[in-house]
This record gives sequence, structure tokens and C-alpha cells, in this order.
Amino acid sequence: MGKKGTSLNKIINKHYSELTSKGKILAEFVMSNPDKAVFMTTRKLAAAVGASEATVVRFVRQLKYESYALFIQALKELIDTELTLIERNRLANPVVRSEDAELERITNQDIENIKAMAKNIDLTEVKKIRKILKESEAVYMIGSRLSYAPAFYMGWTLAKLRKNVRVFKGSDRTTIDQLVFASPKTAVVVIATSRYPNEIIRMGKLAQRHKLKLILITDSSSCPLIQFSDHVLIAPLKAIPFLGNPASMISLINYLVHTLAADMGKELKNHQEKLEQAYLENDILFRY
Repeated sequence: MGKKGTSLNKIINKHYSELTSKGKILAEFVMSNPDKAVFMTTRKLAAAVGASEATVVRFVRQLKYESYALFIQALKELIDTELTLIERNRLANPVVRSEDAELERITNQDIENIKAMAKNIDLTEVKKIRKILKESEAVYMIGSRLSYAPAFYMGWTLAKLRKNVRVFKGSDRTTIDQLVFASPKTAVVVIATSRYPNEIIRMGKLAQRHKLKLILITDSSSCPLIQFSDHVLIAPLKAIPFLGNPASMISLINYLVHTLAADMGKELKNHQEKLEQAYLENDILFRY
């Protein structure tokens, strides 16, 4: 498929002149009606523009997607970045037959997202990231809006494994001060969820400009921060979320932190003994 970090509209614009006349009609239909096209099979899309299914398959291949399913996933990612809350509500507002049915729909959606993450995760990239998280002098976690929740979770759990872990909000401009004066041996982990607030993009660019090691955890290969990042992990979404869905991202972070714990060796024991002693001395946790 297209290069990671390149959105579908850019890919279509790049290959537009190479398309057949029917291919150009398909491109124009998809870009003008993405919320309709994303739910169409090859047969329905072909019928919508008066073409054959073979033409649709050829169109997808000309855009360098290996399958129609990957093309539709790219279209979902584009829509997820562009849709307003009102448009999301219209697309994701099912008829709720019962609370039990809605519970099943939501939990199945989360399960599918987690399965997609597990299937597509780059384990070689995971190992490289774990090494950085273990060996860096400090680790700065940055999230914004929805992504602040998984950023805080990762920072909180990571602090149980190693020292010098800090969590920052992308919306807090004082984070800029911290990045500007950070040690060159600091690793910066940015959590970015669509619709990608400009403040989180700004922080990622700043980390890259100051030559800090930048790790990105995101929900789409269309995330604009991919091009500035040294390492990337993606927890893809199988459906367009109404209010956002960090379930697969939390699962990815959980996996990453737990496997990092296995890498820490004696350092982990020493670190956690100090933490437990501090908890005890300061009466931090409830005891029966």
C-alpha cells in the first residue's frame, strides 16, 4: 500500500494523471462521497459510477494498494481525520434494540480493534522501542485531549519500572520549556489519536527539531506525525469512532510495558523496592 504517513487524498492526487478515464471518475466519486464509498463493496462502488468490478480492482491497484480491503481502511482513516462530531454521530448512530445488544456491539468493536492491533504490530519495532525506553536518561510522555488518557496510563505504569518518567499535556505550553532544555538522551513518547490536535503535532515537531528520540504511538498510518518520528507503533481502528476509542491503544501500551518489565532485570527489583518503601513510609496505600 501507499507510504506510511501518506493520506489517501495525497495518494490519489499523486497517481491521478496515470488513471484511466473510469479510474478518474472513481477517484472523484470517492473523494466527493467518502462517507458513502467507505461502506461500499467493489460491486456497489462500480455500479455507482457505471463501471465494472474489474475496473474498481484495477483502480485500487493503480493506487498501489494490495487489496480493496486496504484501500477501504485508508478511506476510513481519511474520514476519521476529517469528520466533525455531528457527522460522526450520523455515521455511528445505530438503532439500539436493547442495552444487551448495544453492550455486545461495543465490546465486539473493541475486540476487533485489539485483534487488528495484535495482527499488524511490528515486533521488531517493539524491541527497538523497549531498548530506548530502558536505556534513555529520561522518558517524557506527551498526550493531548483524548490521547492524554493513554499517555498518562503509559507514564504511570512506566514509572513503576524505571526512574525519570514524566507526563506532559500537549495543551500546556510549558511543555515546550521542558522539551527545549531536555537532555539529548531523553526519549519522547507522543500518543496521537485522530483527529490529531495541532498542539500534539507541534510538540512532536519540536522534539524532532531538538534531536530527541521520538517514539509515536498512534491509531492510523495517516497520522501526520509519522514523518517526524524515529519509531512508530500503530493500533488501527476497524471502524470510525464516534467519540474516540483508545481500547486497542491501551492494550498495545499494556503489552509494551509488560514486556519491558521482563527486560529490566535487577534494575526492576531495586526500583520497585524503593517505591514500596516510600509507599509504606508515607502511608500512600490503604492497608487492612
